[in-house]
This record gives sequence, C-alpha cells and structure tokens, in this order.
Amino acid sequence: MTDTNPTQISTAAPDTAPGAEVLLRALKDQGVEVVFGYPGGSVLPIYDALFQQNAIRHILVRHEQAAVHAAEGYARSTGKVGVVLVTSGPGATNAVTGLVDALLDSVPIVCLTGQVPTHLIGNDAFQEADTTGITRPATKHNYLVKRPGDLARTVHEAFYVARSGRPGPVVIDLPKDILIGKAPYQGPPETPHRSYRPQTEPDQAQIARAVAMLKAAKRPVIYTGGGVINAGPGAAEALAQFVRKTGFPCTSTLMGLGAFPASDPQFLGMLGMHGTYEANLTMHGCDVMLAIGARFDDRVTGRLNAFSPHSKKIHIDIDPSSINKNVPVEVSIVADAGRALAALLAAWDADTTESDRAAITGWWRQIDAWRGLDCLRFNQSNERGAIIKPQYAVQRLYELTREASMRSGRETYITTEVGQHQMWAAQFFKFDRPNRWMTSGGLGTMGYGLPAAMGVQIAHPQDLVIDIAGEASILMNIQELGTLAQYRLPVKLFILNNEYMGMVRQWQELLHGSRYSESYSAALPDFVKLAEAYGMVGLRARSADELDDVIRTMIASDRPVIADIAVDQKENCYPMIPSGAAHNEMILGSEHAGSVAGVTDEGKVLV
Repeated sequence: MTDTNPTQISTAAPDTAPGAEVLLRALKDQGVEVVFGYPGGSVLPIYDALFQQNAIRHILVRHEQAAVHAAEGYARSTGKVGVVLVTSGPGATNAVTGLVDALLDSVPIVCLTGQVPTHLIGNDAFQEADTTGITRPATKHNYLVKRPGDLARTVHEAFYVARSGRPGPVVIDLPKDILIGKAPYQGPPETPHRSYRPQTEPDQAQIARAVAMLKAAKRPVIYTGGGVINAGPGAAEALAQFVRKTGFPCTSTLMGLGAFPASDPQFLGMLGMHGTYEANLTMHGCDVMLAIGARFDDRVTGRLNAFSPHSKKIHIDIDPSSINKNVPVEVSIVADAGRALAALLAAWDADTTESDRAAITGWWRQIDAWRGLDCLRFNQSNERGAIIKPQYAVQRLYELTREASMRSGRETYITTEVGQHQMWAAQFFKFDRPNRWMTSGGLGTMGYGLPAAMGVQIAHPQDLVIDIAGEASILMNIQELGTLAQYRLPVKLFILNNEYMGMVRQWQELLHGSRYSESYSAALPDFVKLAEAYGMVGLRARSADELDDVIRTMIASDRPVIADIAVDQKENCYPMIPSGAAHNEMILGSEHAGSVAGVTDEGKVLV
C-alpha cells in the first residue's frame, strides 16, 4: 500500500477517537493483518482511517461476494478469522452469498458493513438496506451498532463469536455517524463471555461409553468431517494417532479432506455422493460408526432411512444442534474435536478390554475386496493427440505438484470452483495435511475458487496456490483477475474445459433423458488471450501429450497463470449415488459393470 502519511495504529487507550479509528484499533488488537473489501459512501471514514496507517493491509476486490470468499480462503488456510469490509445497501447484499457459504461450511468471518446514519435508518435512504434483517439467517450472529460506546466491545465480541464453538460468519453493521463521531476505546475483555460459552471438554462418561462400544465392534468405521480441521492441527494429529492405534478404517467428508493423511492405507477416500466404492460400502455395512466433526448432511447419507442401517453411532461435535438432527445416535459427545480425540486416546489406553482382532482382520479383508474394484479407474489413451480425460488432468497435476514441492519445499494449496471438476479434485488430488484444501461444500457456490485462492495466496505468499476450476464456474467471479493483476498474486487457474456446465449436463444425461437444456456454453472467452489481457501467462493443452509441459510451465511461473485444459466433453464423474438412493446403490463408470451393490439390505457383506 502506498501511503503518503503512514501512522501506526496506537494500542494506547485514549479517552475517545473517531469511530473509524476505534474500529481499526480493535481489529489490530484482534490480530487482524489483512482486510478484503470494496469502498463506498458509508464506509469512507474507515477507508480514510486505513489510508493513514500501515498496520492493516487492505485488498481491493472487484465484487463484494469475492471479498467474502477471499476471506474464507484466508481463514481456512490459516485458522484465523477472515475480515471483510463492504459498504451499505448493495455492498452488503452482494456479500450475502459468501456469508451463507461461510455459515454452512463453518468458516470464521467478521464482515463489517456500512450503514446509513442512525437517524436515517428506516427512511429508505440512499443505499439503505435492512442488513441485520437480511443477514440474520445468513450468519452465526449479527450486530447493529447504535451507540458509540458499544463499538469496540461489539468488535471484540464478534471475533469471539466467529471463532468460538462451531465457527461461522458474524456481521457488524456500522452506521456512518458512528464511524465519524467520537467513541471510547476498550481492549479485548479479560473475562469469559457472560452468556456464550460453548462446551469444549467432553463428558468422560460418554467417552468411556464410546470406547466400550468401539472395542466391541466387529465392523467399525471412523467418519471425519471439517470439524476436525476447524479444531486445529492438534486435532488432526490426535486423529491420526487414534486411527492407527485402533487399526480401524477411516473415511472423510468433502470438507474433512486432509484431516487424516490420504496416503495412509487405513484411509478409504472420500465418502458420499461421489465418494469411493469402499468408503460408501464400509459406511453401509459397519456395525459401529464414530463420527467426528461431521454433520450427516444429505450428500453423505443418501436416503436417510437406508443410511448405515445396522450400526450403532457415536457422534462428536462442538455444535449440540447438529447431534441427532439428521441421524439418531446412541452416544453423543458435545466437545471440541481435538479435546474429544485426546480423551478417546487416553480412555482407549485405560480400558484393558481387547478389541476383536479376528473380526477386524476379516472386516479389512472385505474392505480390501471392495477396494480391489478400483472404482476410480479410468481409461486414458496414450496415443499422440489423444483427448484429455479430466481425471488424468487432476492426477497429473497432483503428481507433478508433489514432485515440485519435494524439490522446492513449497506447500501446495488447492481451491476449487463447484461442479464435476470439484469432485474429480476431491477424488484424485491427495491431501496429507489439513488446511490445504479449500472448497465450497454446503452451499456449492460456483465462483468460490478464484477469490478463495486470492485469500490463500495473500496468507501464503511464497507457496503454490492452484484453483482447479471449470470453464463455467470460473466465469462467476472472473472479474477477480483484476485483483490478481493489481497485487501480483501468482495464483494458478487450472481450468478443466469441457464447454458444458458439467455436473448439470451429467444429471441431464442420467435423469432427464439426455435433454441438455441450457447447459452448453456457446460463447466462452479465449482464456489464453484473457490471461494476456491482464498481463498474466496463458497456456493451453488440447491433448494428453501436451498436458505435462503445460502443468510444469504453470508451476514454474512466478506470475498468475490461466491453464486452459480441453477435456473430454462426455466424461461423467463416478462413482455416483443417485439422488434418493442408498450407499449400496452406487452407479459406477463405464469401466465397470454399471450399478453395483456390495452389501445386502439385511447387512450381510458380499465379496
């Protein structure tokens, strides 16, 4: 940031200061280093205060939705709270999609929204919107600051709410007169919040019940979700210890990828609608299920009355409202995932009961038989000029980035848009560590990946950040190429271009008689020229023999890159559990024998 009159934000406690300065002082005391935003009339006092300091960096996005997604990428890759600043009216309403995305995926965000002066609220003033009313169902909590004395306290409380318990987005609506007028400053409170105190420590009696149930299991499975990642790196370490100590199979939701190493032989891959054959059949046929930091959403469960019909279930979650919400469980443990896992490890060692090793060995024999089907198998021709299979593109991207990382020591972070490419990325890009995978799970927001990648790159300027995208989804927030150019962010866009809204086309083929209604993109930009228009590197691969060179060139570049990868238009994403079907009713690809079931409805496992 160029600053003609830089001054640091003082942490001293003056009697009063303009509200905008008090706001920035509170942000600094909360450890904020970067804000993603877009200016407008009602927040100009904040932008003026930002101009006169250099402690907090501001990233100018091109659309408010992108500001929230960028803050999400920043938050999810660092574990910190992401911060957004938008103006009143359309600035706030443009942010709503990002807020709902963060709410469903449990991402800690504080969104500062401008508002008309307090005396004009309710008068339909220029760029007025009922921001707190609009965002009430879109956020974990929201505030309208009406008194100067509440400003600093509200900011500190908002950060506490955003990051505590189940994380989520919080809105602070700021009338312009509050920002201009004098306000007192107070630092973060030293005492616990008087009313919001999420339960983080597990009930030891419930932990003991869970261990007894797990030790008696003959066909167990550990099912993990994003809550393990939200609990911090210690939770992932404890999960790995527990899985290896028990010898049980482990699977993960889309949001939980990286919590347990994908390279570990005990990992079955992702479960759910596009999960692996072995993960879904293990879930269907298990007799004891341990769910940690997952919410049993519909993309995981399939048809609820057929979901894992013969298992006893243990559910660990920091959000009590998620337990028994979709699936009844026998043992419920409300706690932070990391602390619950630490308690499970201690209780497992303290309980001298032996697991049924013979049964567990037999269970693994069955799982390995399912795994032997190789449900992600695809056929990539090696002939010169052969069309690129999208699975092959992601597989080679993974392999070549891993090689590059081993040579350079740079970490690789992946974001995605939403659609077929997202599922292929989840299936073929392997994550051994948490916080390296950023995708829109609950809301399925097209346009998420590019701005999220910006936020990740801001947080990790020396590392490799790649947005695996589709040509339709990338266009949802394509204006953010301007942000990449302005801040010279070397984000790589790896576009699997099949000229269709791929997942829409797949559903139309399978469920609507191949009537491809409005799913073909008849007027796409030349992505190479588009990259060059923004001063970036544009690359294209039209055949499989060109792919590796394009990926290597992309990785090696220190500039932002758009790699346009022309892939098979007709390729579908399998396995797939059709809507309304159960886990044992998967459709497999053409390389297999169509629909395959590996568990009977009575729970008898089949080889």
